[in-house]
Amino acid sequence: MRKLAVLLALLPIISFSQEKIKGMIMEVNEANKHIPVTGANVYWLGTTVGTVTDFDGKFAISYKTDYKKLVISFVGYKTDTITVKSTDHIHHLLTSTSSLNEVVLTSRKQATAKSYLQSQNVMNISSDELLKAACCNLSESFETNPSIDVNFADAVSGTKQIKMLGLTSPYILITTENIPSIRGASQAYGLSFIPGTWVESIQITKGAGSVVNGYESIAGQINAELVKPKTDNSLFVNLYAGSNERLEMNAHLNTNVSDKWDTGLYIHGNTHNKKHDVNDDGFMDMPIYNQINLMNRWQYTNPEKGVVSFINVKYLNDNKQGGQLNFNPETDKLTTHAWGSEIDTQRFETAVKLGFVNTNIPYQSLGVQAAFSWHEQSSYFGLNIYDITHNSLYANAIYNSIISDSRHKVKTGLSYTYDHYNELVNTTEYGRTEASVGGFFEYNYDNLDKLNLTAGIRVDNHNLLGVFVTPRLHARYTPWEKSAVRASIGRGKRSANIFTENQSMFATSRIINIVNSGGDIYGLDPEIAWNYGISFLQGFNLFGRKADVTLDFYRTDFQNQIVVDYENPQAVSFYNLDGESYANSFQLEFNFNVFKQFDLRTAYKFYDVKTQYNSGKLEKPLTAQHRLFANVSYETNLKTNGSHWRFDATYNWLSEQRFSSTIANPVAYQVPEYSPTVGTLNAQITKVFSPKFEIYFGGENITDVRQESAILAPDDPFGSYFDTTFVYGPVFGSTYYAGLRFKIQ
Repeated sequence: MRKLAVLLALLPIISFSQEKIKGMIMEVNEANKHIPVTGANVYWLGTTVGTVTDFDGKFAISYKTDYKKLVISFVGYKTDTITVKSTDHIHHLLTSTSSLNEVVLTSRKQATAKSYLQSQNVMNISSDELLKAACCNLSESFETNPSIDVNFADAVSGTKQIKMLGLTSPYILITTENIPSIRGASQAYGLSFIPGTWVESIQITKGAGSVVNGYESIAGQINAELVKPKTDNSLFVNLYAGSNERLEMNAHLNTNVSDKWDTGLYIHGNTHNKKHDVNDDGFMDMPIYNQINLMNRWQYTNPEKGVVSFINVKYLNDNKQGGQLNFNPETDKLTTHAWGSEIDTQRFETAVKLGFVNTNIPYQSLGVQAAFSWHEQSSYFGLNIYDITHNSLYANAIYNSIISDSRHKVKTGLSYTYDHYNELVNTTEYGRTEASVGGFFEYNYDNLDKLNLTAGIRVDNHNLLGVFVTPRLHARYTPWEKSAVRASIGRGKRSANIFTENQSMFATSRIINIVNSGGDIYGLDPEIAWNYGISFLQGFNLFGRKADVTLDFYRTDFQNQIVVDYENPQAVSFYNLDGESYANSFQLEFNFNVFKQFDLRTAYKFYDVKTQYNSGKLEKPLTAQHRLFANVSYETNLKTNGSHWRFDATYNWLSEQRFSSTIANPVAYQVPEYSPTVGTLNAQITKVFSPKFEIYFGGENITDVRQESAILAPDDPFGSYFDTTFVYGPVFGSTYYAGLRFKIQ
């Protein structure tokens, strides 16, 4: 198997020695500003040598002296052919097509963008979109995105969990600059460990991701690109204060060390020390907490030699306390005096990325990624103890080139992962070591017109999962102008971390049962699933303004799944799937530039998520079948000093959600079969005084929707019926906030 992995990494690639030309493709918006065009085709006339522009409108294309004419095209715009006389940087403006002369086409750089050209179904979210969320970490960055569902995990920890395609975050590969980061011990709370201001952009990929990033992705991938010391502001400060007495601070300090080295120090702190009990159940509606999060980031750039490198060092200390208002950890910890919980987390991680582009053959590049993390969590929930230590090592080497010409691109390489877990569940110790080595090969065909296809395969040898193959296929076809039809299929495989991924169960009186005993992962087998998807994107002009509509359908079929069974209200059971488990997801999205600088985004989603439990085939608990989403955003015109206003509002509506069964409980401790519907409204107003200074204020859950009884049996927390997991909506009610941002370029 190792020979096969090496063979995949060393496949011969045909190459030609050439120079390269770089440039940027732009358009002019209503404010007469140049903004980048993402996904424009750039190719040499009469050849098959070409490329596409990135999210910032930039491109690099191979060049030979006999190449004279460069063709630049993009759907909805006039195709231009320009004469190139040297390898100077190109800056070109596109104009709308002549067939659209009777309408006025206007545009500006979108905070959220979809590609008409990529084979994968990817949504790019810029830092401008992230500013629309109230605050201040990655788990709170998806409130304005219709593809990601956000809800609280329980009524004690205050932790927000996300879902994609009807599946929870363990089935999503979450990476930081394409290095897996939110996994293992960090799965439950890790999204709150990445401050929002550290994020430059986010890429959301629906369906099976690329084989380059591993074998664990099932529902999709979320990748967060961090700000770069070389391009970030020299000084950035963000201060936030909420009406719930939550305080946050972010500071970026970047400096140029030399002509090739830049470094940045990123500081994040948050605190909340006020106990709230709006629903008068005797429990805090949100925990009190303190977090310190530090990152030192180094960037090396040597364009003459084609080398770029990043070195990151991070440290986090996070402390949470939840439970009853009268709980005092000094006297009540692990006693029946009062019910309380503490979650103390320390995390250290370091990562290195090295990229090399052959300056003579620019389509050849080599990338190496390596990361190490140490994660330690000490926690208790009432009388339940849960501790975990997780050491993780990840390495990945990727080689990029072409076959024959730039229509045929390939990626190949090797990867290695190592994870060691020590877990304490009450008085029982659990431990395991996982190690895998794998090789991958990915081929991309792009004819720069109607078809883009990506086919990948990887082979991994894992000490617990065995030797297995992961195939994935993505295709995009353009039947007519401003359209994209996509299809994908892929397989994913993963080890379920049953304790750390389901920590909310510790905040109950349920008994924990692991039913199976023959598997290698605490008696259980690995999870295996196939994901299939089809998507259609169509752009058009409505009343002379830009609009687009997207239809998605994805299905995930589990060959094996670790069933988390809450249907017995006195127990939670884990067992291998015996029967059918699937998740169907349909989404209809409509985006419209209603008038100048006023955007409307709407979406409807339908989920059909069912699993075969021991008690029968049932809907997944706390998963709304129907969801409505609407977002409106407006910006005033820029004044000469750079000042303007930004307005943003987001509405989410969820249909009823099934509760797991409580019929075996006494009537006083039973919940209905389904929850009520929930509708929430968030809004934010930002006043930009200048490019250096702005203030913002807004509200979350302005409609003041509250789940009155979020905890079952709060009057008897050490009794048999206590449960904090029946959370279907907001617990706290309305929250208002204000903040400021100050930056020096």
